[in-house]
Amino acid sequence: MKKLYTTLLIASLAMAGPASAKVKIVASSSDLASIAKYVGKDLVEVSSIGQGKSNLHFVEVLPSYMLKVSKADIYLKNGLSLDQWAQGVIDGARNSKLMVVDCSKGIEVLDKPTGKVDASMGDLHPEGNPHYWLDPRNGKIIADNIVEALCTVDAANAATYRANRDAFGALLDQKWSGWVKEADAFKGAEVITYHSTFTYLAHAFGFTVAGYIEPKPGIEPTAAHNTELIDLIKAKHIKAVLRDPYYSQRAPEAIARATGVAVYEAPSSVGGTDEAKDYLSLFDALVGILVKGAR
Repeated sequence: MKKLYTTLLIASLAMAGPASAKVKIVASSSDLASIAKYVGKDLVEVSSIGQGKSNLHFVEVLPSYMLKVSKADIYLKNGLSLDQWAQGVIDGARNSKLMVVDCSKGIEVLDKPTGKVDASMGDLHPEGNPHYWLDPRNGKIIADNIVEALCTVDAANAATYRANRDAFGALLDQKWSGWVKEADAFKGAEVITYHSTFTYLAHAFGFTVAGYIEPKPGIEPTAAHNTELIDLIKAKHIKAVLRDPYYSQRAPEAIARATGVAVYEAPSSVGGTDEAKDYLSLFDALVGILVKGAR
């Protein structure tokens, strides 16, 4: 009887195992990972390859990433050619059961170039600006894409994932109303940013990016271009420069010394600063910077 009980117990555990196991998700960025955690909660195990202070354009493909993805159920790609390195990780993982999700699906993409794109334009993305998560309203679209994949991989918990998505959307709506009110004083302002990272943030909150510290996307600042920006800042009385944490402080600080403009380290991803702990607090931090910039 004891042997029979043991056999039945082992069999029942084997049957229950896959259904009770957490869905393993690997994301290209901490932002996608954070939203996945909101909609998956305790049913998922989430990790990200790109971290908050990583430049997602340039991530070295490591064997450890491939090993992680080889055990995953879902991979979340940013898409729009930002994380092209992710395909190398996915291919190297050799995981035939992996579901790959392009989280840019359904996004209204900004800055789509017209005409031919070539190397003379710098690191210009032919499909448009890929930093779409920085409009908080796009968080709902990202969540929809993730939940669609979760419902496919783990159909037994589909209702829970959809309920979590709806709760996240309601919380995002509530936060959005507060952010808009807080950032109202910055509406119509002009800023300088290091890269074209904050285009979607500007679109969401009604300010304008007047210039970039990079002369062209992905090209290091030059003395001549810095001089042009200094003249622009003085002429337009621009008050703020936004610098992603992973970019050098050298050019922004030189421009600040020449103009008196305030330079803010602005997190462009979850974990970019201590305050940006998850997707919602990322915008708490960014709106806080906009409020300071309006003074």
